[in-house]
Amino acid sequence: MKAAYEFYAGKLPLLVSIPHAGTELTPEVEAGLSDSARPLPDTDWHIPKLYDFVHTLGASVVVGNYSRMVIDLNRPADDKPLYATATTGLYPDTLFDGAPAFQAGKTPSVQQRQWALENVWQPYHQRLQTELERLKAEHGYALLFDAHSIASRIPRLFSGKLPDLNLGTNGGQSCDELIEEHLVACMASQKAFSWVANGRFKGGHITRAYGNPAQGVHAVQLELAQCNYMDEEAPFGWREERAGRLQPLLEQLIRAMLASARQIA
Repeated sequence: MKAAYEFYAGKLPLLVSIPHAGTELTPEVEAGLSDSARPLPDTDWHIPKLYDFVHTLGASVVVGNYSRMVIDLNRPADDKPLYATATTGLYPDTLFDGAPAFQAGKTPSVQQRQWALENVWQPYHQRLQTELERLKAEHGYALLFDAHSIASRIPRLFSGKLPDLNLGTNGGQSCDELIEEHLVACMASQKAFSWVANGRFKGGHITRAYGNPAQGVHAVQLELAQCNYMDEEAPFGWREERAGRLQPLLEQLIRAMLASARQIA
């Protein structure tokens, strides 16, 4: 079986986490997927490519290899809901739009899901923890940027069209307030993309579990509306011109996070 993740060690006090770009499936999941789920519509398509510039900057990067149809790396191991509104769980049985993820009678077994927890979820989170500990030991603090994307219109999850950039800091609890202020100022300084802080997406399990500003670990999540860099219909093609307009702002956000963290270190 394929490794749970790809990891690239960097020199900055920053780890970029990309948990939902994976498309690898176990044989059981692949055989059981519904027609609606087979194209893997809930994937964070092309996010590693969109954030490719962080390698040049010197960030550490961890990218999950497995599809969230196998297990969702941004949900807690106990599968407690993160939002009071509609959502999907650790082992998604439905797609974001509410369609069944699996054919009748072909949902993965308890044993198959336990395998995914032990061999996909746990290794990914162990890498997050180990790398954040290394960065903090080396730099005195550590930053975690959890990178996501989602279709811009999903009526089951939110009304209307999602803002282009959706910053989540768990209501200000996952990072120092100066970091959030700098990120908000960066988004507010431009007019090309709409944005919101701690709106529908306040940060998933990764942001909430690892962000601990009192201990020098600052975490944020950025959920992007996919219409700004790709086609939102299968086969979910990359749009170079759109991505080229978005990437400079993403780099500004990363640099703003680094600069503000240095001020509070």
